[in-house]
Amino acid sequence: MENISRVAVTEAAAEVIDQLRKRHGPLMFHQSGGCCDGSAPMCFPDGEFIVGESDVLLGRIHDCAFYMSADQYEYWKHTHLTIDVVPGRGASFSLEIPLGLRFLVRSRLLTDEEFAALFPRL
Repeated sequence: MENISRVAVTEAAAEVIDQLRKRHGPLMFHQSGGCCDGSAPMCFPDGEFIVGESDVLLGRIHDCAFYMSADQYEYWKHTHLTIDVVPGRGASFSLEIPLGLRFLVRSRLLTDEEFAALFPRL
């Protein structure tokens, strides 16, 4: 298997990302295990959220880097994440909140084949 994706985006979420990009320029995502938002994905202008050694780059969604805190990654490393958007207001600093929307994660377990391709030595 080539080019295993760790993270993807729904068409609805991609449309919201396009709206936000027009307004804010290049974007990035970060998913932490923070107290206020739990593990909600948050969208920021690219570079506004400072990532560090304790963050893992999972991939890119709709031309946006998607990071996750290393602690969260340990819980989610066996899953494929799909970023979606739903009506509602999360308790977040994420850029979509003023639109009356919030990004959320839909997950599924990686298949054995996908996991082996990502982690051949485990």
